[in-house]
Amino acid sequence: MKTISLDIRYEEYSSIEEMEHRDQALVREAIEAQKSSYAPYSKFNVGAAVRLEDGTFVRGSNQENAAYPSGLCAERTAMFAASAAHPGVPMEAIAIAGGFGHQVAKTPCSPCGACRQVMAEYQTLSGKPLSVIMFGTQRIWRFSKVDDILPFIFDSFNEK
Repeated sequence: MKTISLDIRYEEYSSIEEMEHRDQALVREAIEAQKSSYAPYSKFNVGAAVRLEDGTFVRGSNQENAAYPSGLCAERTAMFAASAAHPGVPMEAIAIAGGFGHQVAKTPCSPCGACRQVMAEYQTLSGKPLSVIMFGTQRIWRFSKVDDILPFIFDSFNEK
């Protein structure tokens, strides 16, 4: 038996102004996407935005439904829309902003496990890291790759 440790690195910012301009733009897209959230049950509004390798932004917001679990998270809405509208164009970053009453919370909004797995699959398909930005008004986390938020990615592609 041996004990193995995991090292997860990420950047933490105290304001959006500290970030690179292209990441600032992506976060602003996620904040704007939050406005279209339909969350009458949880009251928790989430917006996400994906930046594609060609510079295109694609937005998504959480969409709830009375026939739970028929709704969909903002992250998957954005990623699926990006993949459908821009097939074959790799995703290079995703930003997430969430909170109650269409307001962004002070602390970062973290994606659920299903969204993390979808991020992981798109990262694997592109063969390039997909950075993940979790935005809060007082703290922002930026992870350089999905592996840092989902360390043991389910990856059946490599099992042949």
